[in-house]
Amino acid sequence: MDRLAAAPQQRPGSRTALIPADRLQGWVDRFASSHGPVGVDLDDDGLLLRAADGAIARMKAPWPADGRPGRGKTDIERMAALAHQERGLGLLLVRRGGYSIAATSGAIVLSSKSGNRFLDAKSTAEHAVRIFGEHHIEYIVPGGDRALVDQVLAQQSLRNVSARTRLAFLDVQAPKAAALAKAAADACAVRVTVADPPR
Repeated sequence: MDRLAAAPQQRPGSRTALIPADRLQGWVDRFASSHGPVGVDLDDDGLLLRAADGAIARMKAPWPADGRPGRGKTDIERMAALAHQERGLGLLLVRRGGYSIAATSGAIVLSSKSGNRFLDAKSTAEHAVRIFGEHHIEYIVPGGDRALVDQVLAQQSLRNVSARTRLAFLDVQAPKAAALAKAAADACAVRVTVADPPR
């Protein structure tokens, strides 16, 4: 089932959905069924869907193409293909109540370390250095508490890692081992922000 998350910085009537690549076309079809025929335009580094009734949906791939664009006959197919590519991700999820660090290939967790409480930024960074150093990490996926994540990434031991592109911040309430599979899947999903038609 598509996961919906409130986006408080958006205007009322808008919401954000994280859509897995293999469900993207079905999501677009349902959007058109609900709001009428849809036009698709390029929108900065994503797509903008405009429905007949005035509803709009902004779609953004989970990572930049970086010379590896998705293939397909339509813009939607190309975005789904881009999101379906396996990229090397370094997940860094931190809150006072715990932390999880993982290296993934797409949504597949390759190696991880989790703890039931956040001790300090230096200790967490040391775990990240070990986990990330064993795998090819192209992008950092932060999540949890922004201030704590920034403290960890500011550690000298993570200087090279913190210079890598950061993907969209994940809203993770309990960054423990059980949350890793969902966080990895969310990191690979297409982010769709929908604004309802004007009244």
